[in-house]
Amino acid sequence: MRALGIGVLPRYLIRQNLYLMMICLSAGTCIYLLSDVFDRLDDFIRAGLGAETILFYFFVKIPLIVSQLLPAIFLLSMVIQLGILNKSREMLALRAGGVSFAWFIRFFLIYAVVWSCGQLVFSQFLGVFGEVEANRIWKEDVHNKHLDELTIKDLWFRDGPFIVLAQEAYPGKNRAVGVTVYEFATDNQELIRILQAKKALIDDNGWGLLDVHELDTRTFVSVHRLSQFLSVRQNLKAYAAVELKGNKAQLPLFELSKAITKLEESGSNVEILKTAWHGKWAYAFSIATMALLALALVTFSENIYANIGISLILIFIQYGIHVVGATAGEKGVLTPLLAAWMGNIVMGGGASLRLAWVALPGFQSSFRGWVVGRLPSKA
Repeated sequence: MRALGIGVLPRYLIRQNLYLMMICLSAGTCIYLLSDVFDRLDDFIRAGLGAETILFYFFVKIPLIVSQLLPAIFLLSMVIQLGILNKSREMLALRAGGVSFAWFIRFFLIYAVVWSCGQLVFSQFLGVFGEVEANRIWKEDVHNKHLDELTIKDLWFRDGPFIVLAQEAYPGKNRAVGVTVYEFATDNQELIRILQAKKALIDDNGWGLLDVHELDTRTFVSVHRLSQFLSVRQNLKAYAAVELKGNKAQLPLFELSKAITKLEESGSNVEILKTAWHGKWAYAFSIATMALLALALVTFSENIYANIGISLILIFIQYGIHVVGATAGEKGVLTPLLAAWMGNIVMGGGASLRLAWVALPGFQSSFRGWVVGRLPSKA
């Protein structure tokens, strides 16, 4: 760190924070793993899996656990660190020596942004790899949910002039049942025919419909055919990848971006995927929000134990706001960007106001002047 031009005080604060983070992260990861072991060990034993597979499952989950716990761990480590600095009078000595509280805010905010970038990269590589491997073991080895057995219900998409609906689709077998196709004219989007088929066989060239009933909406003539080929180029691999990986939010950013583009082109609703994409950025940079919360807490109380308890409450509040925002984004009530960042905006905004009140005397006078200006004048 000395080679990077980092001063003595920043080096001291970084070393202290890293030490506390390693302790908190180790404890949190162990607790998480133990709860997961007790929750899933019976399923592994009933599936007849060996110790090697079980150990590998929990080993590959560690990066995922670390990426999930990191914002909360960062908040706890900072609360403990600032509490230690206050209890040992180091904070008082530093401020008496000319180090302002605004300097601590600036330093820890920059430090948290660096951690946020690292968390984003870590979660999108090692975290995603661990999650994919863990899901594969859980679904294929424990629940035997292979691609050949995968069923997607109520699938619909748009491809060129066609809107295709399928009651059930089987990506591993390249077929679908209960298929309805609406074909539109390419020039004016007028519905020209409706095709209903019991089955569809799918390859890279298109969809082959079997036992087809065709209704021409212009002449209202109905025709029955044993088979009919449509140049629908949409295969089921993209949908299968999402289904096998579980929650759409589990896809890494790059794959998620491609899935959004592809599904948006087919006319599918991608509000959930867009909210998940923005949510990955928001969750990583919630570490910066945690830094602001820790700094704001120390301005209210120097009691380290009370601040730890309050920080745990704030973690649950932050998570609750994040869930509410994500749900609002998925339902289309809020834009995906605003929905994903709601937790950071609310919690970070509140903490920032408190820090501005404490560290910026000019902010206090401006705020008081604004409040006085809003009050009704006396007659």
